[in-house]
Amino acid sequence: SVSDSITVSLIMFRRKGNDCHEEENDAQQHEEKVNELRTAIGPLSGRSLQYCNDACLRRYLEARNWNIEKSKRMLEETLKWRSTYKPEEIRWNEVAVEGETGKVYRASFHDKCGRTILIMRPAMQNTKSLDNQIRHLVYLIENAILNLPEGQEQMAWLIDFTGWSLTNSVPIRTARDTTNILQNHYPERLAMGFLYNPPRIFEAFWKVVKYFLDPKTFQKVKFVYPKDKDSVELMKTYFDMENLPSLFGGKSTLDYDHEEFSRLMAQDDVKTAKFWGFQDKSARVSNGHTGAEVAPEPARVAPAAG
Repeated sequence: SVSDSITVSLIMFRRKGNDCHEEENDAQQHEEKVNELRTAIGPLSGRSLQYCNDACLRRYLEARNWNIEKSKRMLEETLKWRSTYKPEEIRWNEVAVEGETGKVYRASFHDKCGRTILIMRPAMQNTKSLDNQIRHLVYLIENAILNLPEGQEQMAWLIDFTGWSLTNSVPIRTARDTTNILQNHYPERLAMGFLYNPPRIFEAFWKVVKYFLDPKTFQKVKFVYPKDKDSVELMKTYFDMENLPSLFGGKSTLDYDHEEFSRLMAQDDVKTAKFWGFQDKSARVSNGHTGAEVAPEPARVAPAAG
């Protein structure tokens, strides 16, 4: 009857109103937490100040379930790491040799949510230095973040296991160090990681690696098998098949071109320098010796609680 449907509509409207009200409360509480965390960290300067915008603080809070003390400790560890590792000062010419085979590169397309995509092909490993491999990956994570569209905070990883075997797999230590950097210093930056067509033997490797993952990261990792209908559907939900490379079951045949990618990265290096405020010094920074030209700002970092 009409009266019944009016009653249902009123209930739905009220419920919707309550939901909106709850969302507003949540947003307000989160805003307060962001301000609390900012106060807890204390005054910052230079690049640390630039790094710690509201969106950044929100990611650290999210990663530590909005616990101020834990988020503060995590963020201070990152600021300490960034002031010594200086990820924003790595330049493509320092890591280009790592990229020659296209083992990791930023895709030229985004997913359906507008996220930047990093493509990884572990079987294309071409070097032996674990430190340089991690430096190359950090460079590309920074680059992926630089290329996020307005309002988008996260990236997706597409990992192709074609040709992968235990002989060319990364050592467990590298897997652990990589995972630690991603989880500890780039919290809430990974939206999803798709492991495409991993061989059976990978499952043994994965059993070890998953111990380094916190539950939140673990939830974001999806195994995708081309012969599995649900897997294929999952890929269609996240990616436009026209853009997705054929090695991930899509229709695009574009492959990695190192020269083209190097040109792109050289342009992005100029953007990075500009973003961090050392555009005049980018040429000097690129030789790897920052010296006095780019004096590291005195990051105020309280000693991390044990």
